[in-house]
Amino acid sequence: MRLIVAEKPSVGRDIAGALGGGRKGKGSVAGDGWTVTWALGHLAELAPPDAYGEEYKRWRLETLPILPEEFKVRVTPKTREQFNVVKALMRDPSVTEVVNACDAGREGELIFAYLYGLSGCRKPVRRLWISSLTHEAIRSGFGALRDGSRMKPLEDAARSRGEADWVVGMNATRAYSVRFGRPGNVLSVGRVQTPTLKLLVEREKQIEDFKPEKFWTVHARFRRGETSYDGVWFKGKRNRLDNRPAAEEIAEKVRGGTGVVKKAEKKTATEKPPLLYDLTELQRHANSRFGFTADRTLKAAQSLYEGKKLITYPRTSSRYLSGDMIGGLKKRVEAAGGLPELSSFARELLDLSKLPITRRIVDDSKVTDHHAIVPTNKKPSGDLSPDEAKVYDLVARSFLAVF
Repeated sequence: MRLIVAEKPSVGRDIAGALGGGRKGKGSVAGDGWTVTWALGHLAELAPPDAYGEEYKRWRLETLPILPEEFKVRVTPKTREQFNVVKALMRDPSVTEVVNACDAGREGELIFAYLYGLSGCRKPVRRLWISSLTHEAIRSGFGALRDGSRMKPLEDAARSRGEADWVVGMNATRAYSVRFGRPGNVLSVGRVQTPTLKLLVEREKQIEDFKPEKFWTVHARFRRGETSYDGVWFKGKRNRLDNRPAAEEIAEKVRGGTGVVKKAEKKTATEKPPLLYDLTELQRHANSRFGFTADRTLKAAQSLYEGKKLITYPRTSSRYLSGDMIGGLKKRVEAAGGLPELSSFARELLDLSKLPITRRIVDDSKVTDHHAIVPTNKKPSGDLSPDEAKVYDLVARSFLAVF
């Protein structure tokens, strides 16, 4: 029997549905020759310092730094029940193969590796690597399972990042709290959060130290026949004056006068289409267009990915597609055209014998864990929340615009 381990219950149920459905059990779904179970995010985590010795239970400078020879992993207490379900299935003698179906990326590799290791499992591992949760994509993924050992570098990268976070966070938090904090007051320090906080503090200091200065500019409207344009006074590269009388004097000198055009330039410029969205650019654009916070955009995008199956994996840092996606791009164009206001643009693209694909769209060298955020092959059905509709509209427009 094949055991399939997903990262979340909702994804596990999607996989079970794509494989034909099955019988619901405790923390799992069983079908013909397969069982799907799931983590609840992180079922396991790096153990805290006191797991390495009694001397680390109290926070003291004398015990720092804490540098484990080998990092220990423990089951997260609040999710132990589901871990026991996964462990029992991994140890079940009828299970001959385990499929890692956690999210395709470093964290997904690590979540599975922790479960696999703590369960004492030694069975062969295959890797399901998909970027959308439509039934078509899931079935296609099972037709192209990867050897689990090929993903070891991603697991190592995730372990290194997690362990680096632990070393910096545990040691620096204890040091700063003991040295500078009041009793019971924890001063949290982190490898990422503290540099980020420094950027915010520096920007806030710049705002507080900013001293506004008044300046004046002189504008004039020039007319010839029926045409006119607005011009701005300048001298050299300077177009600001630090006192009002000087500006008024210039304005009076030119008022009602005539001007001579000394130089006119005319040129044709072309503008490249914007790149596809990664998560950061999608969040930035949703904020400028709709005032969404980053978290609000992510929640809508995650729902469009997991719940509605309308977009690909949103937590990506790439703005390019991989070459193996070229054959299915027209289906995605057709799906994006499901929005009435985009249907005419989609039809124009679909009428082409071949989509105009460039390296600004498809570039394998710029795709790591995941490709850019694009629509799936599924057309929107109109059951979207206001936030979901706005985010899907951004993704669909971005996708059609690149062609």
